[in-house]
Amino acid sequence: MMNPITFLIIYFVIINIVGFAIMGIDKRKAIKKDFRISESTFIKLSILGGALGNYLGMYLFRHKTLHKKFYIGIPLIMIFNIICLVCINKLI
Repeated sequence: MMNPITFLIIYFVIINIVGFAIMGIDKRKAIKKDFRISESTFIKLSILGGALGNYLGMYLFRHKTLHKKFYIGIPLIMIFNIICLVCINKLI
């Protein structure tokens, strides 16, 4: 049986890698003028714990950095993620 803390760490690592990757994929699609990943997908993924990956991807790939919902929203969601982790940690 996996320790709950270990599970949470693995979950957050994976979801942040996914968030980072889809930011890069969407940037590449934007350059190629291809079908794009919806903004709601980025927001939902951030709420589910991938805010750090999305944030790092935004600035590394220079993608969506001028959209208010991203340059303000993603850091706020990241704070929400941290609060959730602290609360979960206290429950475990």
